[in-house]
Amino acid sequence: MKPYVWVTLCVTLLTIVLHAFELAFDMVNIALIYLFPVLFSAVYWGLAPSFYAAALGVLAFDFFFVPPFLSFTVADLRYLISFVVYLAVAALTASLAARLKHQLNLAKQREAHTASLYTLSREMTAIADIRSLLENVCRQVSTTIHSQVALYLPDGQDELTLAASSASGGDWGMGESETAIAKWVYAHGEMAGRGSGTLREFPGLYVPLVTEERVYGVLAVNLVSDERPTTLSMENKRLLEAFAGLAASAIARVKLGEEAKLAHLTAESERLRTALLDSVSHELRTPLATIIGSATGLIEGDQMFSSEDRRELLATIRDGALRMNRLVTNLLGMVQLESGMLRLRKNWCDVGDIIGVVLSQVKDFQRNREIRVNLPERISIVLGDEVLLEQVLVNVVSNAIKYSPDESTIVISVRQDETHVRISVADSGLGIPAAELEQIFDKFYRGSTTKHVPGTGLGLAICKGIIEAHGGMITAEPNLPEGTVIQIALPLGDQSFLEQMTPEGDNELI
Repeated sequence: MKPYVWVTLCVTLLTIVLHAFELAFDMVNIALIYLFPVLFSAVYWGLAPSFYAAALGVLAFDFFFVPPFLSFTVADLRYLISFVVYLAVAALTASLAARLKHQLNLAKQREAHTASLYTLSREMTAIADIRSLLENVCRQVSTTIHSQVALYLPDGQDELTLAASSASGGDWGMGESETAIAKWVYAHGEMAGRGSGTLREFPGLYVPLVTEERVYGVLAVNLVSDERPTTLSMENKRLLEAFAGLAASAIARVKLGEEAKLAHLTAESERLRTALLDSVSHELRTPLATIIGSATGLIEGDQMFSSEDRRELLATIRDGALRMNRLVTNLLGMVQLESGMLRLRKNWCDVGDIIGVVLSQVKDFQRNREIRVNLPERISIVLGDEVLLEQVLVNVVSNAIKYSPDESTIVISVRQDETHVRISVADSGLGIPAAELEQIFDKFYRGSTTKHVPGTGLGLAICKGIIEAHGGMITAEPNLPEGTVIQIALPLGDQSFLEQMTPEGDNELI
């Protein structure tokens, strides 16, 4: 009703202005000016108000400007032709203006739909979690279509269930009838519900989430609002199909990603299993054979051996057992890292104490190699798992002993800067080619210069995993003129509590 009031007011004001300046305008110009309300009505209110403006304009033109004045009678019948031409021009102009307005609204709607599709596509590209993806699709479709939305996906037994729904969806989509139609659509890969060729009387529209290969689920839209059924326009229907296609592609991408990850984990597990079996069959066989041979000799030939010989055989048994213990420890550590079961029990650790424990553990097999330790004046404290940090240093120092010649020196140095405690272990052994300095921390990798030395290639990989779990970093570099230096950097953390443990003016711990 309001558009017609505005049209009447506009024509009235225009008539008053034209009547006041009647002598300044001829009849043709007055008739053309009356087209302005028609155009204005067509642009802002549609065809009906514009036709009303044209009819009202003809009546005002006849009553005030066509002789006899102030009368709807016409003295000259030629004016009737003018009225018909005016109405025709007004109708045509109004139709063109309304059509342009309709085209403009369609363009704006398509732009909004394109923006929605682009937004959904961009968001789905960045989402890797299937649950977040489904919720995002429901929210975006519900906002664009202005309807309740539900998404159905098959479960582990390929049984279709409600996976997600729009925030305002309530209980819609959970009923037996909705689920039954969704299952039919999923099984046949065809659209069903209101506006389709199947079950068109049902209040919802169900669109399959289908790609070229398979159907991944069903997208359902509730087309009944406040018990009043509505229908989707062709534009919105095409938009819904585009949403369904995007959702299907995104779900396929996530599913394929999960399958690829599972395949990768399976391959890695198989590789780890093969390596473990290889390690058990090769690395354990040698120390086991040594232990069995030495123990058998002690049992069967006790009278044949001197006390010195017996001590040597017992030392051989001890060395074999220690080697087996290190191997089993590394295997268990790798299993923990691969399975994500590694848990840090962090406490404040004294680096000097850790190095002392490490030296006592490697003492039995360091033989004639000298281990020199350089500690700073102020004892370094780090926040970490003491047992795991000891395991790291035992692995690093054991490698230095294994690959260093007899009578050589291994240097363990500790220094501290503003952010890290840095521990280095330098040997004078075989060395590592520059191209392999990063690869030696990969699982099962054996350097080209050390393949003749027994080992599994797991020790440094475990060290890297433990140090990175502490927020630190481990690297390797050449020790000129020969050998290798392993550098370990551990973050200091907040050490303000140390000030309370030291007297004023004294930098040493009590």
